[in-house]
Amino acid sequence: MERHPEKRVAFEPPVDPTTADPAMRRPASIVTGSVLVLLRAAAGALWAASVAFSLPPWLREIAGAASGNADEPLDLSVSDLGVGTAVFLGVLGVVCAVQVILGIRIFFGGNLARVLVMVLSVGSISASFVGWWAYGEVITVGTTLITLSLDILVLLALSSRDAAAYARRPRRDRRARRPRG
Repeated sequence: MERHPEKRVAFEPPVDPTTADPAMRRPASIVTGSVLVLLRAAAGALWAASVAFSLPPWLREIAGAASGNADEPLDLSVSDLGVGTAVFLGVLGVVCAVQVILGIRIFFGGNLARVLVMVLSVGSISASFVGWWAYGEVITVGTTLITLSLDILVLLALSSRDAAAYARRPRRDRRARRPRG
């Protein structure tokens, strides 16, 4: 039986960083993964904006519990909630900014950023699953479907063999290329 070189075996060893060419071209999986991370940050920012202008029911319940009144009005806005929601939206803003930075680092070949984004994507996917399984949260376009699909696509793109080889390749010494003087 002939073995096809394109096929991967289940017991394949990890990518050896010493075999990758330092001058290798940026693979499509890295470009796709970094664009998807940037889209994930944009989706988070849009979700934060939708929260700011029309609070979802779960945030109304939290606001009601915090204020001691469980019967919050349906037309509640951010200005009615005060500091807690401002902190919540600030944290979302920081998360979106970190995702933008990680997306840029992935584009330029940062392995730590690639691994960190994959771990965060697994956490996000797991949180969506737990919400669906344990709390009966419905996964719709308005809730978590877009971010969930982006997280899955990010995992597929950044876990490829090409993405790992590019991110773990040895770097050329930039100082050696600069003329002195």
